[in-house]
Amino acid sequence: MDPAEHAYVSQRFLQSEAILRTGNFANGFAEYEWRLKVPGTAGGIPPDDWPRWFGLPMPQGRVLIFCDQGRGDIIQFARYIPWVADRCPDLAVCCPNEMWPILRQFPRIRVLTQHWYQAGECAAYVPIGSLPFVLGTRVDTIPTPIPYLRANPELAAAWRARLDPFFPEGMRRVGLVWAGNPTHYNDRNRSVALSALQPLTVVPNVGFVSLQLGDARGQFDGFVPGGPFVDATPEILSFDDTMAILEGLDLTIAVDTSIVHLAGAMGRPAWVLLPHLADWRWLEGVAFSPWYPSLRLFRQPEPGAWAPVIERVAAELQQIGSRP
Repeated sequence: MDPAEHAYVSQRFLQSEAILRTGNFANGFAEYEWRLKVPGTAGGIPPDDWPRWFGLPMPQGRVLIFCDQGRGDIIQFARYIPWVADRCPDLAVCCPNEMWPILRQFPRIRVLTQHWYQAGECAAYVPIGSLPFVLGTRVDTIPTPIPYLRANPELAAAWRARLDPFFPEGMRRVGLVWAGNPTHYNDRNRSVALSALQPLTVVPNVGFVSLQLGDARGQFDGFVPGGPFVDATPEILSFDDTMAILEGLDLTIAVDTSIVHLAGAMGRPAWVLLPHLADWRWLEGVAFSPWYPSLRLFRQPEPGAWAPVIERVAAELQQIGSRP
């Protein structure tokens, strides 16, 4: 792709996100298809001679759902898998294996693989990020059979028992994530330093569980919180563990990462700390998400202004800590 074409494709993709942010899903999801032309689409796209699936019943022949985007997107759009399975009983899904604990919760998937060429003979494919477009999703027609993800009860009980010694009886347990994937194009705006969240840790009767992975986890070393603060990440082996921990928390507070999608898909309460110009899925000027009813959205009043967000969250957390 030459530079001019690359610039045009990238501009159309950015335009799609701007449209979606306004809640105009009819035009936005049509434009969102331009993302598939952006070089570097995750995992590589199936060959051009594979037909695209556009929603018609296909009782014969395998349909492949190709996960073309990141972890949060896969969790968000996994809600469409039962709808696809109703029309295509021979269903395969291609995604990174770290997402398999999520997708194994959809038993009608016959084949789960890391690469499209391992899915066997397929009659058609559809990118998972295209499913809202295929279904004709609007803001008021988002499929919300929540929860559509659940923690393993035995693992959730084990994690609760593991965390019990760190928190006095009756203390509220709050998960915390302060940074996303540093390779994300907007990470410098969506992530925050752990030190900036110190006001949250002094709220009475509230303790924290760190769910922060990646290099930003290093900020935990040397951090002096005002109350109990446990780093659970050394023992998190997969999303199964993360879901089990979330099940035992009273609340999760996080920046825009896959954790908030996971909490929302489980119907668990979470507060999302958003930059002034947030990702399209959080829309504009709303405090709650049509994708995840259990989430609350806390937005920067202006670019880079995390202090007012943290001050407001701390005040709201005071109310939770004071409840009997």
